Amino acid sequence: MEATAFAGLDTVLFLSPPPADRLRTFASARVIGIAGVARAQSPQWMDDNLPPIFDLLGATGAPIVHYKVCSTFDSAPHIGSIGRAIEIGSRRFDGWTPMIVADPGMGRYQACGNLFAAVRGDVYRLDRHPVMSRHPVTPMDEADLGRHLARQTKQKIGLVDFVAMKRGEADTRLAHELAAGAKIVSIDVLDQETLIEAGRLVWERGDGAGPLYGVGSQGFEAALVSYWQHSGLVPPPKSAFHAQPVDRIACVSGSVSPVTAAQIAHARDHGFSTIALDAARAVDPVESGLSRAVISGGDTSGRAASMLGIDALTAVAPLAPGSPLCRAHAARPDRDGLEIALKGGQVGAPDFFVAAKRGGS
Repeated sequence: MEATAFAGLDTVLFLSPPPADRLRTFASARVIGIAGVARAQSPQWMDDNLPPIFDLLGATGAPIVHYKVCSTFDSAPHIGSIGRAIEIGSRRFDGWTPMIVADPGMGRYQACGNLFAAVRGDVYRLDRHPVMSRHPVTPMDEADLGRHLARQTKQKIGLVDFVAMKRGEADTRLAHELAAGAKIVSIDVLDQETLIEAGRLVWERGDGAGPLYGVGSQGFEAALVSYWQHSGLVPPPKSAFHAQPVDRIACVSGSVSPVTAAQIAHARDHGFSTIALDAARAVDPVESGLSRAVISGGDTSGRAASMLGIDALTAVAPLAPGSPLCRAHAARPDRDGLEIALKGGQVGAPDFFVAAKRGGS
């Protein structure tokens, strides 16, 4: 949502599959997303729940359907299986499946199929990353995304590497991989040049017979937007996006990431009160009157947002790559219009919570 919305494309992210009348409310949207909790679910859950969502997205007539994954690709055969999600989508959509996981704007880089991620200014190969290699649920012990994904699917996986891209041989390399039987093709991204080239491969290599089904992080949209802007298909946005500061804000964190811990410490040093929360005792029917809030932790965000009675989000202002400040849309008047940021554990600078209160980074 962030990549397309701040490029000037009307974008809406639903928090559950929208009924037809709710979808019509956002008829002007050029980009439609449906957020979910598949990241924390079993392959059987995916089999039961993903097909109708893919059917709904396919029925919109969009030329591309994208299954969004974490930019650190954390997944496993038994939980959050990206391979199973690809297989389910492949049964609904024909053709090859492009995979773009890296996004330089988020500090994610892919070289020769291996993913690297930045944390606190240093870049680590994923299997040596100080957080993701020790993830409590899906530790990443393999940086080669093709090898990691091969544990989750039997589909053949190919690669368009940055060397071919820099030499102008990306199309030849892609054709070779597809001719060799690859159904999933991972695409390297290191910099703006390869980001644009990755977007071009996805946009120009659809077969036109139906939606192209792809998988990847927000880098998937970042690549498409970069190519669209580079080729003149999308003009620069007409205005900057910003929000006004607020006097009060509530930030709830379920993340155990050191990145989030540093953000909490920074907020405490800049006037925030920090409270160890007993979640079982925290339910209060009296509304707080807050107009803005933050939920930190990827899985925490998905589950908490679904409990708030919010059914859609639109972007308001940038806070950090991957976590914009959003406007909530809901049938309940006391929730409709709430400004909220949903932040993954690895996302954002130390001043993230302070920036959310201030209205921008």
